[in-house]
Amino acid sequence: MNLRKRNKGTVEVHTSALNDIMFFLMLFFLLASAVVNPQVVKLLLPRSESGQQSNAQKTVTVSIDEKLNYFVDKQPTSLEGLQSAIETYQKASPDLTIVLYVARGVSIENTMLVFDVANKLKLKVVLAVEPKK
Repeated sequence: MNLRKRNKGTVEVHTSALNDIMFFLMLFFLLASAVVNPQVVKLLLPRSESGQQSNAQKTVTVSIDEKLNYFVDKQPTSLEGLQSAIETYQKASPDLTIVLYVARGVSIENTMLVFDVANKLKLKVVLAVEPKK
């Protein structure tokens, strides 16, 4: 009768291969989630540090001031007439890009109304920003 305890070997789990697999799975899901979400508003943001301008063929400026007045190329227009005003510029140049200038303090809801018009007309929108000093 042997009452001594046996020395058991240590059990180790090597997870270095699992780390690589988990990294590739995470990368795959991140890339897949960026492609799958079609409801995201796509913006062409200007680069303020490099000094490059937008390379669009034709642009039209749409401005919203603090009093919620809308302007298309410095011409005042109503919200209802915004789409027809932009359509006249789109007839002259089908690959039109809208440069949107919005005053500080204007709600995002009013800004999104211009994005809705651009989406209806299938146009690109660039949101103009002030560079940080």
